[in-house]
Amino acid sequence: MKKIVALILTYNEENIIGECLTALDFVDEIVVFDSFSTDKTESIALAHSAKVVKREFDNYANQRNEAIKYVSEKFDWILMIDADEIVPLALANEIKNIYNNSGTKETMFRVRRKDMFQNKWIKQSSGYPTWFPRLFKSGNVTVSRAINEEYNSLGPEGFLQEKLIHYPFNKGLTWWFEKHNRYSLMEAQIMLREKKIPIVIKNLFSKNQVIRRKEQKRLSYIIPFRPIFIFISFYILKGGFMNGRAGYRFCKLRLIYETMIDYKVNEIKDRN
Repeated sequence: MKKIVALILTYNEENIIGECLTALDFVDEIVVFDSFSTDKTESIALAHSAKVVKREFDNYANQRNEAIKYVSEKFDWILMIDADEIVPLALANEIKNIYNNSGTKETMFRVRRKDMFQNKWIKQSSGYPTWFPRLFKSGNVTVSRAINEEYNSLGPEGFLQEKLIHYPFNKGLTWWFEKHNRYSLMEAQIMLREKKIPIVIKNLFSKNQVIRRKEQKRLSYIIPFRPIFIFISFYILKGGFMNGRAGYRFCKLRLIYETMIDYKVNEIKDRN
């Protein structure tokens, strides 16, 4: 078996996929799991010697699980990143140290991201640090939740010290709104289901940041004036104002997105 494969889900990523692939020169193979892109994504991937596999998109959890299943028998480790994420050299070296160490006990590693907006790292506005699962041993991880996925590991988790660089606005604001229009409906459907589950108070204070953040999100579902509360939380309490104009605009976008979710929750309720 080869040591590591980079696995990337794509759909019309021609703006940034080349930069993403160039930064992955330390892996044994790159597999682009594409949802039938209509732009130059495939040709750019092939030019970088990546293997392109196509599957019709249904939801993020299913797409990731199918991608993992496709490569899991050929490699010891899987690095699953998004097309708008760049692996800097320091993070690449840290990842190499892990998969070259035969004594590594962890089956999954999480990493933080530096979210970029208007050519600036919006550290406070984006809620940094949030830990995203990105590196895991083959056959040890499955994915659940259709959007903003949850990764389920069979073994202990680890945390990488270096950070990914994330460019969520590389396609522009029009695309961002179109994407989050779709996301907001999916989140609304999930919210309606999860609001029926009782809050576990102790999890709100868990030392495990992943558990704490998940429970805090579920708590936010029942807070009055939720979108405004989230705006205040990110812009004032977390210090988003320190990111200047970019921070304010990003927090306003977050307010708009959360409002869209709430409106769609109400729409679903009215239909039923």
